[in-house]
Amino acid sequence: MPEHPFLRLASPSDLPARLKGAVVAIGNFDGVHRGHQAVLERALELAREEGRPAVVLTFEPHPRSVFRPDEPVDRLTPPAEKAELLQALGFDAVVEQEFTRAFAENSAEDFVQSIIVDKLAAHRVVTGFDFHFGKGRQGGPAFLIDAGERLGFKVTLVDAFRDEGGEIVSSSRVRMDLSEGDVAGAAALLGYRYMVESEIIGGEKLGRTLGFPTANMALPPQTNLKHGIYAVRFRRADGSLHDGVASFGRRPTVVTDGAPLLETFLFDFNGDLYGETCAVSFFAWLRGEEKFDGLDALMVQIRRDEEEARAVLAGVQPLSVLDQALNFEN
Repeated sequence: MPEHPFLRLASPSDLPARLKGAVVAIGNFDGVHRGHQAVLERALELAREEGRPAVVLTFEPHPRSVFRPDEPVDRLTPPAEKAELLQALGFDAVVEQEFTRAFAENSAEDFVQSIIVDKLAAHRVVTGFDFHFGKGRQGGPAFLIDAGERLGFKVTLVDAFRDEGGEIVSSSRVRMDLSEGDVAGAAALLGYRYMVESEIIGGEKLGRTLGFPTANMALPPQTNLKHGIYAVRFRRADGSLHDGVASFGRRPTVVTDGAPLLETFLFDFNGDLYGETCAVSFFAWLRGEEKFDGLDALMVQIRRDEEEARAVLAGVQPLSVLDQALNFEN
């Protein structure tokens, strides 16, 4: 057990004295994908070598959602999920700097002096090679290195991470894969299975009537995951794991104009999940959403989906240490 619990902080001003002088990884890190992990793992490596705490500085909400509120970003990892991933990687804390239009007006020099030096007292900053900050994105790698030399902190830049095909791993590529239902492709970029986390809500209880009770989640409206049927693994708040099959979509067989809903049928489970915050990880795409000619045809297909999902999930292996921690029994 770690000596101190992982901290999720709302402001750099909240950083406790014991975490001052840390190695600080800075970035938005939406998705905590393999490209981000290259930066984060370098920060953890340096923190171990230098005997210092490891802290992440990130920004909430996503800057693009602030500047284009009518086009909110489909967040791959909302704040709570991002914090969970950073904790699993081994960081001591994440600082979620509030990002507002007023904050974006601060100069690069103000950001370095106020945040990095005065509030975090960073010993070393680790960022991606293309990190820019301050009003008009005036601060970049050269500015950061010069500021570090002037103000007494070290800077480590990490090159772009490329996948096995030589392409740079990015959050936009992950979103594209998910929009096509390619959860296996998304997992290859993330280094773990894509997951969503939400409170279990009540539904129409039709699944229970048919013998396939579901745990229902309402996902954010900007969620761009392709509608369809998936083989999934379901994680409860207590950490217990259950295999299942999930439908994400508008349920055309039983609803004429419903909002998209994620409905997960857990195999070999009987219990009350209402009000519990749980996570669903997507392992494989099974088929697209269909409208069936009545409930009997729907039930036949659900049984087929269950059989296929059980077969898929029986042979899965963890993709990484992070995937092991999230989606496999330890």
